[in-house]
Amino acid sequence: MRPPCNDTESVRRSLAYHRRSARPDAPRIDLETPAMPTDAPTAFAVRRETRFGERLVRCFAERPPSVHAMFERALARGPGRDAIVFEGRRTAWAVLDEAAGRLAAALATRGLAAGERVVMLLSNRPEFVVTLLAVLRLGAIAVPVSIREQAPGLAYVLGQCGAAAIVFDDELADRLPATDAAGPLRLRLAASEAAALAAGPQAPLREAAPVHEEDTAVILYTSGTTGRPKGAMLSHVGIVHSAMHYALHMRLGPDERSALAVPASHVTGLVAMIATMWQVGGALVVIPQFKAPEFLALAARERITHTILVPAMYALCLLQPDFGRHDLSAWRIGCYGGAPMPRSTIEALAAKLPGMIPMNCYGSTETTSPATAMPIGEQAVHLDSVGRPVECCDIVVVDDQGREVPPGETGELLIGGPMVVRGYWDNPEATASGFVGGYWRSGDLGSIDADGYVRVFDRKKDMINRGGYKIWSVEVENTLVGFHGVVEAAAVGVPCPVLGERVHAFVHMDAAARSAAGEPSALAEAMRAFCAERLADYKVPETIGLRDEPLPRNANGKLLKREMRGWIAPAA
Repeated sequence: MRPPCNDTESVRRSLAYHRRSARPDAPRIDLETPAMPTDAPTAFAVRRETRFGERLVRCFAERPPSVHAMFERALARGPGRDAIVFEGRRTAWAVLDEAAGRLAAALATRGLAAGERVVMLLSNRPEFVVTLLAVLRLGAIAVPVSIREQAPGLAYVLGQCGAAAIVFDDELADRLPATDAAGPLRLRLAASEAAALAAGPQAPLREAAPVHEEDTAVILYTSGTTGRPKGAMLSHVGIVHSAMHYALHMRLGPDERSALAVPASHVTGLVAMIATMWQVGGALVVIPQFKAPEFLALAARERITHTILVPAMYALCLLQPDFGRHDLSAWRIGCYGGAPMPRSTIEALAAKLPGMIPMNCYGSTETTSPATAMPIGEQAVHLDSVGRPVECCDIVVVDDQGREVPPGETGELLIGGPMVVRGYWDNPEATASGFVGGYWRSGDLGSIDADGYVRVFDRKKDMINRGGYKIWSVEVENTLVGFHGVVEAAAVGVPCPVLGERVHAFVHMDAAARSAAGEPSALAEAMRAFCAERLADYKVPETIGLRDEPLPRNANGKLLKREMRGWIAPAA
């Protein structure tokens, strides 16, 4: 794998080369405007190590020994600096340390021990960070759960991981299962109680319990697109590597101000935002709920430098009529995940935020996110790529028989590295089927070209087969998002007795743009004509459903196409 740029001059040479070689129609993005932090990492020494008993992987030779150790380093570097900003209130690293220490001591007096699981049903709020740190200080295992989870799903998680405790938002108390349905759960603590304990008179627990870096630090339950959710076991060494990957590939330093606008309870919020800010010592600006107008005002007021959002969030920001009135000049890194961002959004960002570097990343819960990152300055000429494998990641593309395919050919992406989880909690069958030779079977179809750039086309089960023609739904979706006013789109296959499947698209538009567009039937026909000018005829959606509300996604930002297929099943 080609190493990342290791100094500022290398970055400048790369930018100059890619400007010279860019296609004439590629959007021009002035990527030299942002100043790279002088105290951000430019390289880490790497060596091969045996991890998890059987994996020989590339690892960072010098690294914090645990997730808590990353926090300790940040605390030592700047105890009085902002660690958390929430609704105008600022919490310094030293204050966060005291609060987590008191909560950890209180949990210990209530019998919580190292290795036990603590479910966190908490929204984006400071108590989430305090509770996470307290659990890690005890050597226990944090189990964050989406606040959108309902009582049956919560009961399943509590029982499956054998949770000893749960900390929950006060207003979600009615979701907690009865005692006889909660497994070994013995401690229930509302967020208000946890906050009181964290601010109480009890002497704080100062020292973190000893852990091995391969121990499980966090269990994150997958979205469960098929069957029951599986608890991915994120290790200390995996989270540390992912935080270092983000710091390295994004050139993040201690002056970052990162906006936590995605759920803290999922891998992007937990690892890419919280853990990464612990690694670099930056400030975490916690946003309880993303709303574009309020987000833009906050980003300007707090001088946000770093975000990781789904493409639809950037599109919603760009649609705000007062976008240009906000001073967003500090916004240096605008990362997005999963699929490539549509060209139209990239072009709009380049025009309105010339000082921001757009960066695509790709990963999952099982890879502790990320597996790839776009090298700084190269997004404009690789719009169809999710970047290159991060420093310690290895990606192999295989066919249905498990054989590696040549560069540029399509197959399933298998992902390996120290950040790939060991497996699923108490689920040997899922672990056996989901991993091979230390690599995780992603279920994503993609390719890697001769220069190492990764492309992700679709989930294996989401590819549409229309009369033998294979259609990547992401290509259709990115085309539709180029239509004026479209915020997001999802293409799915509709069963057809003749062709097998036909293409149907769900589209969510900005309310003002939809209102001005006229009748829904005429608008849908205009979208089809727009696609016909840009796609092969068999890829053009034959039917389009306009939606007033955002399309359903899991908390990692991935479209829930199984749910959407259910909307059209009766008609089909």
